[in-house]
Amino acid sequence: MQPDDAHNRRLVANVHPHGWTNPRAKDRYHVVVIGAGTAGLVTASAAAGLGAKVALIERHLMGGDCLNVGCVPSKGVIAPSRAWEAARTAASDFAGPAASGGGDFGAVMERMRRLRADISVVDGTPRYASLGVDVFLGDGRFMSASAVEVDDQVLRFRRAVIATGARAAAPPIPGLAGTPYLTNESVFTLTTLPRRLLVIGGGPIGCEMAQSFARFGSDVTLIDRSARILSREEAEAAQLVQAGMSRSGVRFRFSVAINTVQHEGGTFRVVITCDGREEVLEGDQLLVAIGRAPNVEGMGLEQAGVAFTKSGVVVDDRFRTSNANVYAIGDCASRFQFTHAADFMARAVVRNALFFGRAKASQLVIPWATYTSPELAHVGYTPESARQAGLAVQTITVPFHDVDRARLDGQEEGLVRVHLKAGSDRILGATIVAEHAGDLIGEITLCMTNGLGLGAIGATIHPYPTIGESLRKAADAYNRTRLTPTARQFFTTWFRFFA
Repeated sequence: MQPDDAHNRRLVANVHPHGWTNPRAKDRYHVVVIGAGTAGLVTASAAAGLGAKVALIERHLMGGDCLNVGCVPSKGVIAPSRAWEAARTAASDFAGPAASGGGDFGAVMERMRRLRADISVVDGTPRYASLGVDVFLGDGRFMSASAVEVDDQVLRFRRAVIATGARAAAPPIPGLAGTPYLTNESVFTLTTLPRRLLVIGGGPIGCEMAQSFARFGSDVTLIDRSARILSREEAEAAQLVQAGMSRSGVRFRFSVAINTVQHEGGTFRVVITCDGREEVLEGDQLLVAIGRAPNVEGMGLEQAGVAFTKSGVVVDDRFRTSNANVYAIGDCASRFQFTHAADFMARAVVRNALFFGRAKASQLVIPWATYTSPELAHVGYTPESARQAGLAVQTITVPFHDVDRARLDGQEEGLVRVHLKAGSDRILGATIVAEHAGDLIGEITLCMTNGLGLGAIGATIHPYPTIGESLRKAADAYNRTRLTPTARQFFTTWFRFFA
C-alpha cells in the first residue's frame, strides 16, 4: 500500500497484518466465505453471530475495494474538494471573504489515509477473529464440490459463499498497457496534484474524480466515446451534473474514438478522432475509469462445479450457483456493484444458505448515487426501462427553483423526478439531482421497499425549509393531477349546496 507512511502501515496492520498465523482448520464449517470485501464480511459476521462455524478467506486486504480503493478513500477526497471550491466561490456567491492561491493537496491525501486507517479497525482481521470467525489469509481454491484449500489446509464446508468482488479492467486501447496510467485502485496513492489530468470514462468514478481534481486545481479533460456522461442515467439529470462539473472547471470531449495512448518524458498523449479530425490531448497523469472485471480466475471453480462467464459467477435469483451448496454474491456475481447492494445480498444469502430462507435478488430495491456536485441518485425504473417492461408511467417532476431551501442555499440546479405506475401513486422509480441526492433517495427507496405510495410521502410532515420538502412537493403535484374535470364539477356542486 503506497505511500509507505504511518497511516498505511496502520491500515495494513488491521486488514492484512504481517506475521498473521492462520488458525488450524476445523473438521467442517457451516460456511466458508471466500473474499473479505463487504459481501464476505457481512456474511461471515452475521453467520458467526448466529452461532455458525465460519471460515473467511482473503488473499489481499480485508475490507475489499470499498475500504481500500473505493467508497472510503473517494469520499475522503470528494469532501475536501467541495470545501476548496466553496472557499473560492464564497465571495461571488455569498459576499464572503475572498480566497486565492492553492491549498495543500498532500495534506488532503494524508487526511484521507488517516481516516481510512481509522475506519479499517472495523473491517480488520483482529476484529473478525474476535467475533469467532476463523480468518485465513491466502489464496483459497476449491478442491472439490465441498472443500477449499488455503495455506496447505483443507477447509470442508456445508455451504460456501463466493464474494471475491471485481477489479479495474482496462479497455483495449492501443498503447495503454505499456503506460503507467491510474485506475481507482491507484489514484489514491498520489501525493502531488497533477497539473494536467486526463480522464477516460464518463461513468460515476470518472465524473467524481474529474470534478474533485478540477476543484483542487488540476486542468482536467474528461474523454468518453458516448455523447454525454452517465449514459445509463436519465439525460436531463446527467446534463445537470455535467453543468456542475463544467462550473468546477472540467472540460469534456464526447463522441470520440480513442486511437492510441502514448507516454514519454512524463507526459501522456491520448490520440483521438472527433468529427473526422485527429487530435492529441496531453496530460501529466491519465486516469482510466472504465471497465470492471469479476474476480473468478484461479479459484478452481471448475473443480467445484461452479459455472461462470466473463461477466462473473452464474447465479439464480436466490444467489445459488450451479453447485447447490455454493452461493455467490457481490460484485463477482451481480450487475449492481455497490457496497450497499453487497451488504443486503449477504443478509439474504445467510438466510438462504444456512436456514430455509427464500430471499430473492429480484426483491431487492437497490438505489445508487454518483457523488458529484450536484449528486445524482436513482432507484427503480426509468421511463425507458419501464416501457421496455410494458409498464405505463406517469412522471412527476419538481425543479429545485420551486424549492425554497434550494433557492436560499444557491442550489437551484436540481430536480426530483418520480415515476409512478399510470393511474396510481405506486412508485416505480425516481431520479434526484441535488447536493445531497444520495440521502434523499432513501425516502423513496423506503416507500418502494414497503409498498407505500407517493401519497404516504405527501401525508408526512417534512420540516420547512429543507431540501427533503421537494419530495412532499412531488406528492402534492401528483394529488393535483387527480383533480379531474369530473372531480371539479363535484366540488363546484358541493360548495354551491353549502353556499
